[in-house]
Amino acid sequence: MRTRQLVLAPLLVFLAASVAWADVPKNVKEYVENNYTRKTYKIPVRDGVHLYTIVYSPKDTSKTYPILLNRTPYSIGPYEEDKFMRRIGPNPHFLMEGYIFAHQDVRGRYMSEGVFDNMRPHNPKRTKKTDIDESTDTYDTIDFLVKNVPNNNGKVGLWGISYPGFYSSAGMIDAHPALKAVSPQAPIADWFFDDFYHHGAFFLPHFFHFFAGFGQERPEPTTQGAKRIFEYPTKDGFKLFMDLGSLKHVDDKYYKNKIAYWKTIQEHPTYDEYWQARNLLPHLKNVAPAVMTVGGWYDAEDLYGALNTYQAIEKQNPKIFNVLVMGPWTHGGWAGAQTKLADIHWGSNTSGFFQEQMELPFFNHFLKGKGEHNLPEAYVFETGANAWRKYAQWPPARLEKKTFYMQGGKKLSVEPPQEEQANDAYVSDPKDPVPFTNVKSFGMRQEYMIENQSFASKRPDVLVYQTGVLPKDLTLAGPVQADLYVSTSGSDSDWVVKVIDVFPDDAKDPDGKSLAGYQMHVRSEVIRGRYRNSYSKPEPFTPDQVAKVSLKLQDFLHTFKKGHRMMVQIHSTWFPLVDRNPQKYVPNIFLADDDDFITVTNRVYREKSHPSGIQVGILPATKN
Repeated sequence: MRTRQLVLAPLLVFLAASVAWADVPKNVKEYVENNYTRKTYKIPVRDGVHLYTIVYSPKDTSKTYPILLNRTPYSIGPYEEDKFMRRIGPNPHFLMEGYIFAHQDVRGRYMSEGVFDNMRPHNPKRTKKTDIDESTDTYDTIDFLVKNVPNNNGKVGLWGISYPGFYSSAGMIDAHPALKAVSPQAPIADWFFDDFYHHGAFFLPHFFHFFAGFGQERPEPTTQGAKRIFEYPTKDGFKLFMDLGSLKHVDDKYYKNKIAYWKTIQEHPTYDEYWQARNLLPHLKNVAPAVMTVGGWYDAEDLYGALNTYQAIEKQNPKIFNVLVMGPWTHGGWAGAQTKLADIHWGSNTSGFFQEQMELPFFNHFLKGKGEHNLPEAYVFETGANAWRKYAQWPPARLEKKTFYMQGGKKLSVEPPQEEQANDAYVSDPKDPVPFTNVKSFGMRQEYMIENQSFASKRPDVLVYQTGVLPKDLTLAGPVQADLYVSTSGSDSDWVVKVIDVFPDDAKDPDGKSLAGYQMHVRSEVIRGRYRNSYSKPEPFTPDQVAKVSLKLQDFLHTFKKGHRMMVQIHSTWFPLVDRNPQKYVPNIFLADDDDFITVTNRVYREKSHPSGIQVGILPATKN
């Protein structure tokens, strides 16, 4: 039987998840109100600031319980003493298991005192007792909780998704002795590479919509969220941002100088000291608790954060319990009940399986001493094959590194090119950019990460290369390294690389819907060409001169099934997911004028001296 350490059949996964979900309360809100009490604390931390915290404790006081802490900038309301949160804890299984749930507004947000700082830098050289960062706020919070919350067993867990994932990561550095288990989920790790930037390219709709509300100042504690400061003229994101023109118009048209962080972004277009200070990864040292980092293969916001947080902890804390979970999910999708994404089915409730078989056993084991967690080093979902795999390391051992080269005739081959002079050219026009989705979308649209890319492959400004029909399954694991030899007739350009699974003409989904020729987006990435040699010191291209652009695509685990093809697409606009590069080098694209945007001819070289290609890790099949 063909296996990779462990194969969990989709049917068994579905049955396990179905049984588990039958055991959780149907009306979670009602269950919480009937079985938990609520108490509010204003927790003092070392510099005198008080952090607003709501604690939900089981009404059954005949035994002790561990504490699960979630720290968030997104409000822990409702704040009325007689009302309860709609959802407490990581998932509904924890309610019946019995935990004390503590939810806290982080410093400077909603009802907590102090000043909020986006991705507050970690301060490893605290010289005064009153010096703070997010790790000290977490330490002081835990110290208060274990000393003041009745019926706790002296053990604390920390978890959070997205921004709260960052607070989970920060909180396990030099942790309080009571902190025994931490689960950063989709954590922000390094904002320049993670959330709003990708290799220097600015993810426009994600930042624009997020900070239109989140970016407003909060001078005093409040129970109220920010109100919209402007009305959108359209719900068509493509039109909205095309009509905007240069990003220099954002304040005039929309923000009206009310979003201070927009000024910060404009002032720091490169990976300078501001961004470097907000990279948490080098500080993930002196980590003592057990860690389970969770991410989604289709997380359009923080895929980088999950993968790199796990790797940084593994490298800098080799002796601790540290595992990685990666499922077929969008941002935070594991907290719901995802069985499919866009047109692709997973064959099971992968979210429910994670919640019952991974998340609950992890915290139960380390906080209650209950049962075995049965977690491997890496528990990952293999897309294409639709099965969970267990590995002793990530990326897996035994990967065979192989380069697929761009060839003439739109071919992708493991054979290096032999032509002396050969390239493929396309015209990149910022007035007619390549869309990132074929669906009318207002925001980022998470589903773009798996959508059919045939709309893009038909465009003349998108280069397409693909293998022949695969004679057997091809499983790729780990990161992809794209090494492109390119030129542009301008002095700057972006480069987008996409890896795609092309389905055969007889492909159908489980419901019988045709997926003939479906070009499934597997992984992609973009780099702003000016950063090809340094993210801190950008430099223009010399027009029409060959330059090497190297680009790392984030990890994945995917099987291209027998009869499918592997495709690579390359282009230079990806709108409005990524802001438009003027393609004429200007010192700061955020301040570019509208007439700076020019049309250029870009080339990708596929010749003996300039062999453009992508390096992948092939996972060989094994037999029992």
